[in-house]
Amino acid sequence: MPKILQLSPHIANMIAAGEVVERPASVVKELLENAVDAGASKVTVEIRNGGMTFLRVTDNGCGMSPEDARTAFLRHATSKLRTAEDLASITTMGFRGEALAAIASVSRIDLLTKTTGSISGTALHLDAGTVTEESEAGCPEGTTIIIRDLFFNTPARMKFMKSDSVEGSRVTAAVQLQALAHPEVSFTFIRDGKQVLQTPGTGGLEAAVYCVYGRECAKMIKVESRWEGYSLRGYVSKPTDARPSRNLQTFFVNDRPVRSRLLISALEEAYRNQIMVGKFPACVLHLSVPATAVDVNVHPAKTEVKFLSEKAVFDCVHYGVLGALNKTPDRPQVQLPKAPVQTPPLPPKKEAAPLPPKKEAAPLPARKEGFFRTMNSEEYQNFTAALQGAPKPSPAAAAATVAKLEIPTPAPLKERVMVPQPAPEPVAAPVPSAPPAPPREEEAEQVSIPMPKADTWRMVGELYRSYILVEEGDNAFLIDKHAAHERILFDKLKANQEAFSSQTLLTPVAVRLSPEVIGELLSNRELLEELGFEVESFGESTVIARQIPMDLAPEDAADALETIAADLMSGRRESRETVRDEILHTVACKAAIKAGWKSDEQELLALVKQVMERDDLKHCPHGRPICITLSKKQLEKQFKRS
Repeated sequence: MPKILQLSPHIANMIAAGEVVERPASVVKELLENAVDAGASKVTVEIRNGGMTFLRVTDNGCGMSPEDARTAFLRHATSKLRTAEDLASITTMGFRGEALAAIASVSRIDLLTKTTGSISGTALHLDAGTVTEESEAGCPEGTTIIIRDLFFNTPARMKFMKSDSVEGSRVTAAVQLQALAHPEVSFTFIRDGKQVLQTPGTGGLEAAVYCVYGRECAKMIKVESRWEGYSLRGYVSKPTDARPSRNLQTFFVNDRPVRSRLLISALEEAYRNQIMVGKFPACVLHLSVPATAVDVNVHPAKTEVKFLSEKAVFDCVHYGVLGALNKTPDRPQVQLPKAPVQTPPLPPKKEAAPLPPKKEAAPLPARKEGFFRTMNSEEYQNFTAALQGAPKPSPAAAAATVAKLEIPTPAPLKERVMVPQPAPEPVAAPVPSAPPAPPREEEAEQVSIPMPKADTWRMVGELYRSYILVEEGDNAFLIDKHAAHERILFDKLKANQEAFSSQTLLTPVAVRLSPEVIGELLSNRELLEELGFEVESFGESTVIARQIPMDLAPEDAADALETIAADLMSGRRESRETVRDEILHTVACKAAIKAGWKSDEQELLALVKQVMERDDLKHCPHGRPICITLSKKQLEKQFKRS
C-alpha cells in the first residue's frame, strides 16, 4: 500500500478551487457576496474577455486592516464563525473562508483595501496564492480586488472554458442574480468597456426586477404573504405569459440564490389547471425563514439548502402564489383586425353615352318532374336484365374511338381525394331482340384497359379535431394528427443535410432570455444558421431573430428559440448530430398541425395516406404513438355481441 502523505496547502487550495471556482462567474459570485457581507451599498463589477484576463470588483464596504488583508487569503480564514453553534444560525452570505484562498491559488491578484477612518490603505499582490508584494497605498474606503489570468496555472481547467461571449454572459447572469438578491445595494456592471446594468439600490425589489427584466416586470403579479413564521415576497408571471422553459425561475432563501426542487414544485402546483401543458411560470421569489430552520452548509457553492420543515415551506410558497393569482384577473384582450386604410374617393367621371341594353340569356329549362327517382326492387331487377342484354359495340370499334379522342390518363386513386359521391340514377334502356355474340379472346386482349387499384382503407372522419378515424377491413385506426405531421416534418428536415430554406421576417422577433442562455445560444450560431435561423444579440437579456425556417410560423419563433436554448443548456451534446436532432424536434413540433385546429379534408387525407402506407411512422420524435388500433372484435366485445 502506498504511503499516506498530507497534501500541501497549495494543492489543497487548488482542489478547493475546483469545487468553488468553476469559471469567472463563480469568482464574481464569491466576491459580490463578500462585498455584501462587508456592508457595501455600492458595488461595481468590470470584466474584459469574459473575465478570463481581467476582472475587478470594487465596493464601499468596511474594508480590511493590513493584518486582516494578509489573513483573508489563508484557507478557512473567516470573520463569520467563532463556535460550532454558529453553523446552526448562519445569516451571512459567505462563512467557510475558502473563496479567497481558492481564487488566489489559480490566478494573479491585486488587492486595495482601506478601513473607515484610516489615513492610508493596504496594497497586496499575490501570484498563485503567495503574497509577493505588500505596501501602503492611497485608496478610497472599501475594497477593490483585481483578478488577472484566471486558471493560468491549471491548463486542465482552462480547456473546459467556453468562448469569451459565453463566459461573459454567465458573469452577467451572476451579477443580475445578486442584484435581485440584494435590492438594497446599487450594482453597476461594465463589460468590455460598456455599462450593461445599473440598479438604484433603494431597497425596492420592483426597481431591481425592472432593471433586470425591463418592461416584462409590468406584466408580473406581485406576491406578498406570510405562513407560520415564514414570509414570501416577489413577482410571478401571469398564466397566459408562461414560458416554454424554467430559465426565468429565480428563488432566494434569506437573500441567498438557491436551486430547490421543493420550491419549483410549490410554485408550479399553484398554477395547476391554469397553465398550458409544457409551459412554465417565471418568478422572482424571496423566501424568508428563521436561520435555525434552514441548513445552507450542504453544497460547496451554497446553492442548495435543506429545510427543517419542508411542508411549511411548500405551503408558504404554494398558497402565497395561488392567492396572488386568484386576486389578479388574467383576461387577455381581444386582438381585433386592423381597420382597412381609408382611401379618398375618386373624382366623378364624365357621363358617357348610355350603352345599349344587354340581351338577357335564355332561361335554363326547368327540371322534368320524375327525371330523378328511386326505383323499387322489381324495377331494378328488370333494369339489370335489360343492361345485360343490351347491344355492346365491337372491341375494335371501341379501340378506334378511344384512339381518336385525346383523353388524359386518370390519376391513380391513391393520389386523388377520396370523396364519396352519390350513385347516378339509372336510366331505362331498350330491350334488345337478341343478344350479340361474345367477342373473341384475341380482340378482347387488344382493348383491355387496366384500372388503378383502390386503397383498402377509408377515412371515416375526425374526432375532437385531434384524431383521424380510419377503417380498413375489420380494424379501425385512430391517428393523432399532430404527432403524425410532426414525425413527417421531422423526417423531411432530417433527410435534408443542407442548410434549410429560411424566411426573412419584416418585423424581427424579439426573445427575452437570461444572459447565460443567450451566451449559449449565440455560441451555437453556426448550427442555428444551418437550421434556418439568423439570430443576433439585442442587449444583455434579449436576442432577435431576423430569419426563421420556412416551415415555422413567425408566432412560434420565440417559443422555438427558447426551447432550443433550453436544450442547448441541458448539456445533452454528445455529438453535433444529437444537438441538430434536438433542434429539429422543436422546429417540427412548432410547425406541425396542432390538436384542436380545424383541418381541411385534403390535409387529413394526405396524413392518413402516409401513415397507412409507411411502416416507419410509429412514434413522434418525442416518443408518443402516432396511431392506435381498435379491432372489430374488440368493439363487438364492448357491445356484448361476441
